[in-house]
Amino acid sequence: MVKILFLHPDLGIGGAERLVLDAALAFKTKGHDVAFYTNHHDTTHCFAETRDGTFPVTVIGDWIPRSIFGRFKAACAYARMVFAAVYLAWYVIPVEEPTLIFCDLISLCIPFLKMASGPFRIVFYCHHPDKLLTTEGGLLKKIYRAPLNWLEELTTARADKVLVNSKYTARVYQDAFQNIKDVPDICYPSINTEFFNKTTPRNLKEVVPVGTDKFIFLSINRYERKKNLPLALEALNHLKSMLEESDWERVHLIMAGGFDPINLENMEHFMELTDLAAELDVEDKVTFMKSPKDVEKVSLLYHCRALIYTPSNEHFGIVPLEAMYYSKPVIAVNSGGPTETIVNEVTGFLCEPNRKSFADAMYKLIASPDLCTRLGEAGRKRFETKFSFEAFTNQLDGILTRERQLISEARAIEYEERVKKRK
Repeated sequence: MVKILFLHPDLGIGGAERLVLDAALAFKTKGHDVAFYTNHHDTTHCFAETRDGTFPVTVIGDWIPRSIFGRFKAACAYARMVFAAVYLAWYVIPVEEPTLIFCDLISLCIPFLKMASGPFRIVFYCHHPDKLLTTEGGLLKKIYRAPLNWLEELTTARADKVLVNSKYTARVYQDAFQNIKDVPDICYPSINTEFFNKTTPRNLKEVVPVGTDKFIFLSINRYERKKNLPLALEALNHLKSMLEESDWERVHLIMAGGFDPINLENMEHFMELTDLAAELDVEDKVTFMKSPKDVEKVSLLYHCRALIYTPSNEHFGIVPLEAMYYSKPVIAVNSGGPTETIVNEVTGFLCEPNRKSFADAMYKLIASPDLCTRLGEAGRKRFETKFSFEAFTNQLDGILTRERQLISEARAIEYEERVKKRK
């Protein structure tokens, strides 16, 4: 058994948080001791594993502001993580003596973690280069971002091992960080299937006021503009003109997603979506949910007929895997990570990011229930063979084994050098 520390900016509800929790669960199933350190942890807005005692969680630096008058969010996030890293280097690592430190999202913490003495290794999981996630801006924005972008590449190179979530992200990583010669390892995320197997889905009407006789399309994504959620509503509106009235009566869309009440974009975008549904005259066909609990999410996946996944150039996408596990076909944009998880017209549909393309795929599933079943079953088989939690666990354990071997070799070299100096 070894000690593994996870450092993550905000243990909320999202794909990055789900990934690090699943990685921690994978290490725990192998008998290792795992602990989390974070800048922020709201027990009313988090995954169950960080709330129910599965992992100890320590919050560091939450007093540092997230922004300055609504600006400089990236700089504040970097400052919060650096503070946490310095705290770990001075007070935690010397006591805990971890073998591995697993961090993600913000690489600036890496050189500060290395201030600590001890034979530990740092693994950095790059979901996507941060420099590519920032929105366009003017000259001042470019001046502000320039040192942050430079630091991101410089500090990412300091990690002992870099992991990425897909071949797509690996290509983006190498294009973004051309001065880093080491090629990152691809570690496909998975899902905690043990939780799904142990959780009994609720009756759908206990979760949302929708009957199981409906043909339910499900969208699960955080209420953020980059997720392109209006596409689902526009496709639904276009679908109306393609169906007979009796078939249209059966259709219903459930839009569920992470909603943080302290996140201004979440609040604004939720209102934008509800306004759009009213404008398109489909509001009676749509149910919106904020931050569904885990059992509610399981229930939605169990009762839906298909998943609609609207982001373009998504780094990977955990939700399509969850749908595939529940034998549901996935309709997604033909770009980014979904092109590696979904096989077009075999496990779902890869579409152009426009309402007609999505509506055409939705129509095919409604018109042919057998197709819906066949695609769903193929998706489940693909999940089991390529994206299972067992495969994810074994890959992480293999990485840990190699890093421990490198620690042993470093110790041996250090010992030999001490012996030579004595002579």
